[in-house]
Amino acid sequence: MFVGPLPAEEASLAGNYSAEDKYKIWMRHRYKDCVGSLAELMGHAAFQVKELSLCTLMKFVELEARYPLIKVEWKGSLTFPRELLKVVVDGLLPINEDSSLLISRFQEYMEYDDIRYFVIKAVTENIGQVMQKTKERPLPFYQQNVFALISPINMPNKECDMVKFMVKQVCLTHCLQFCFKAHRQAFEKMWLSFLKHKLPTGLYKKVLVILHDSILPYMNEPTLMIDFLTVAYGIGGAISLLALNGLFILIHQHNLEYPDFYKKLYSLLDPSIYHVKYRARFFHLADLFLSSSHLPAYLVAAFIKRLSRLALTAPPEALLMVIPFICNLFRRHPACRVLVHRPNGPEGMSEDPYIMEEEKPSESRALESSLWEIQSLQNHYHPDVAKAAAILNQSLSEIEDDISGLLELSAYELFDKEVKKKAIDVPLEFDQVRGLFGKKNDIFAEHFTLDGCDLL
Repeated sequence: MFVGPLPAEEASLAGNYSAEDKYKIWMRHRYKDCVGSLAELMGHAAFQVKELSLCTLMKFVELEARYPLIKVEWKGSLTFPRELLKVVVDGLLPINEDSSLLISRFQEYMEYDDIRYFVIKAVTENIGQVMQKTKERPLPFYQQNVFALISPINMPNKECDMVKFMVKQVCLTHCLQFCFKAHRQAFEKMWLSFLKHKLPTGLYKKVLVILHDSILPYMNEPTLMIDFLTVAYGIGGAISLLALNGLFILIHQHNLEYPDFYKKLYSLLDPSIYHVKYRARFFHLADLFLSSSHLPAYLVAAFIKRLSRLALTAPPEALLMVIPFICNLFRRHPACRVLVHRPNGPEGMSEDPYIMEEEKPSESRALESSLWEIQSLQNHYHPDVAKAAAILNQSLSEIEDDISGLLELSAYELFDKEVKKKAIDVPLEFDQVRGLFGKKNDIFAEHFTLDGCDLL
């Protein structure tokens, strides 16, 4: 086929080209038409047609990279067919339909370092074009398609990991390996361009679930996510719970200063905290945030009291986790043990000075209260919960309880454990009864007797 800038088909026939060049130009135009037809077929109703079109186009990408259709200006220069790959990416990201199945078929190509790099660049460009045309309004199908394409991206951890290329070109390999930082920069730019637009709530949660381990570690500047995470943390509910993971990384690894962080964390404690799907993740992070021995006693006491108050309506599987959690807080902060060892303390909600509705932990008066809630749980219907709550009647050991195995405890596991529990014979001391009035030597049996005939 013709190599170089493609002249118009009619002009080439009338121009001063040799018969061979005219044929090559004609073949190049037919190839261009074929690519356009395959791109249209990626939107076909039948998945088999879409899949075949995708695989054919990716084969063209491989062949164009090996036999470039543009003139190489100098030996070893970069000749990757970016425009053709962009046609494929555009076909994977329709605006009004779900293409997750086709995208999952495409993921095998994303294992190649060169394909992944140029797909990332193409997605960034596609997002800018589509969102500009639609005037920033939410596009649920399109945004879900973009997320399905970019969320499984497996980024390399270091330069030496970049060894798998679809096209074995010395210059391309050299360029990508020694521009590892540029690879991350493209990844970072792609996610920032995606997240700067308003997302549907469900997609918002999916992004936050993977943010801490699939996005932040592969960004050149993770602090660029500060605005996104702080906004998410301020929304409330499950979204705030999910934003905690990313904030934890920024606070501990990148010195993020978040004013009133613990006040916001305290406000997340509501009755739903023991029931949400992300309960295990929340308590794991809360355990980390409350692990410092330098936190003021009033703050930790407020967390203990609110968790205890909410525990009155919590399911058994959550109680078996939160009671050891509270015990660990007492071990780290001995000043809070006054909540347990307070003589003549409040014995019920009506006498409790603790203000549950107060948003500021410092003004909740938690240190003036007592843990009558945990004492109430000692009469819980579930024997394991009652046993766990009774531990506060004893002096706590210095070694903290390992709650990692309890974070994801479910009601099904509790029920299954009880069903599989083997009943053992209980030893009893008793005398076998003989006769209606007990033993034969009983004084009542000596003086009275019942005869069936007499009764008749």
